[in-house]
Amino acid sequence: MKIVVLRSTAVAIFVALVVLAAGQSAMAQNYPSKPVRFIVPFLPGAGTDITARTIAKKLTETWGQQVIVDNRPGAAGAIGVDITSQANPDGYTICLISASHTVNAATNPRLPYNLEKDLHPIAQATSLFYVMAVNPSVPVKSVKDLIAHARANPGKLNFGSSGTGGLQHFAGEMFAHLAGVRIVHVPFKGGAASIRAGIAGETQIVFSTLLGTRPHIQAGRLRALGITAARRAPAAPELPALAEAGVPGYEVDQWYGVITSAKVPRALVDTLSRAIGTALRAPDVVQRLAADGSTAVGSSPAQFGAHIKSEIAKWRKLVNEAKLELR
Repeated sequence: MKIVVLRSTAVAIFVALVVLAAGQSAMAQNYPSKPVRFIVPFLPGAGTDITARTIAKKLTETWGQQVIVDNRPGAAGAIGVDITSQANPDGYTICLISASHTVNAATNPRLPYNLEKDLHPIAQATSLFYVMAVNPSVPVKSVKDLIAHARANPGKLNFGSSGTGGLQHFAGEMFAHLAGVRIVHVPFKGGAASIRAGIAGETQIVFSTLLGTRPHIQAGRLRALGITAARRAPAAPELPALAEAGVPGYEVDQWYGVITSAKVPRALVDTLSRAIGTALRAPDVVQRLAADGSTAVGSSPAQFGAHIKSEIAKWRKLVNEAKLELR
């Protein structure tokens, strides 16, 4: 009798799983049948916002359903991600995160969510480098010059960032750690404020996007020394990568990617990933993103998940090796 009962239970579970899989497949085939909410956990006008709106526009054209960008800034981007983790797991709430979210995951144990467990990666959207620039008053012309100048003046050079614990902050700390120099971090309320401080001479070193720095570099208000990508970029081929210019092993990528609740069925995640990948390969999207110094990526969920994991590990390693105190 026990064997019969166990076999009946196993058959019932198998049938339930088949029905569930069939239901999820049907959901994916009919997706989307209503507007999609695309959360951006930063203010309108930021790089994340521009990227999300570019993707949303193309998805709206493709699907014939509105993809509505919903800006939910606050708590260094944590509010928007938390909303996404708790949203109805029907695939109609997605979120654009940045590399800064992996810094937060590596350094902030009080986050209301676990980036690796409570959210599901859909696709890395873009790769985006920072420009390292200096105020023209700093007597250097290259990355090697800056390293020599910093070593001769320990603790006398400052670099600005959009805030403690953000990617700009860690870009500067990684430079200091790998170059073996002591420079002082000065946090500001936003990336634009850190650029203004560099122009005014309140700080000497700036790490920011090509979009934010290029007008000031062209006007002579900042002097560009290199980029934080692993290699030279088509958007600024004249600028060397820091790794080739005197800081071996240096790479900081201000990437953006799309996530959703971990409870969203895999079939829907795959549908979303394919659609976003197709959107990112569209020539007009590639051109629009390139104008801001971004390179379209469009990776698979598995690839993006592995990237998130490796980024969190990288920033934890930096915190431990450089003995960073985040206050």
